Amino acid sequence: MQFFIEVLVGGLLAGVMYSMVAIGFVLIYKASGVFNFAQGSMVLFAALTFVSLVERGLNFWLALAATLAVMIALAIVVGRIVLRPLVNRPPVVLFMATLGLSFVLEGAAQWLWGAQVHQLDLGVEDKPFEVAGVLISEFDLFAAGTSALLVAVLGFVFNKTRTGLRLRAVADDQIAALAVGVNIEAIWAVVWSAAGTVALVAGLLWGARTGVQFSLSLIVLKALPVLIIGGFSSIAGAIVGGLLIGASEKLAEVYIGPLFGGGIENWFPYVLALLFLFYRPFGLFGERTVQRI
Repeated sequence: MQFFIEVLVGGLLAGVMYSMVAIGFVLIYKASGVFNFAQGSMVLFAALTFVSLVERGLNFWLALAATLAVMIALAIVVGRIVLRPLVNRPPVVLFMATLGLSFVLEGAAQWLWGAQVHQLDLGVEDKPFEVAGVLISEFDLFAAGTSALLVAVLGFVFNKTRTGLRLRAVADDQIAALAVGVNIEAIWAVVWSAAGTVALVAGLLWGARTGVQFSLSLIVLKALPVLIIGGFSSIAGAIVGGLLIGASEKLAEVYIGPLFGGGIENWFPYVLALLFLFYRPFGLFGERTVQRI
């Protein structure tokens, strides 16, 4: 039982980091109704910018502030150049725009900072400590606490403020939101800025765990099962989906993996997501689409 709890806790803490990536997708989807394929590239761009500034002599907090400013500026540019001309276009058009944006960001990151692998040290050691007989990683606990704090702030902003109300109005009906005077361009800038902030935090946490390298952009693949299970339009769903994926993949690897020769941790979440697509395609917290004819 102690070993089971240890595996479960480790999976839940890892799941919080999956949720961080998924929340970036949810924010964009709620505002524009499109899956932002560029979120993984934003994670890479933010982490690579931060670590490169640190290596060039900036201290941690100056580099963090500078990177955050870069991500917000990027959000404004994306809103004006990419999204503004595509208002009211079909979602597939916006999806293709974000797909192209992902390649532009990766190319810009390589042009600015190079393609070498960087080590990122956040000052938190990845060593276990014991709580009631259960070993917990210090870094996983730090990452989970950081993610929880950011999620709480985002939840407050988007659920308890006027900006959040405008965001929900844009998500429900862009034409109606325009008719009542909502500035869609400003809302998109806010949402993409929030997604850029999430990408920065996720990039730092995952970069410290795996190293800052171009494969970091493939972290979007970890977010897909989380979004399918939790729902594309729910921040709470991204959190619950991340916890479910993190816990299930660790438990499956330990208890079911030996039956398949091991190595099922990488594909078991997709099996779980596939089952949800069959029986609950809109996810646990997603909104069921109703069309009146």
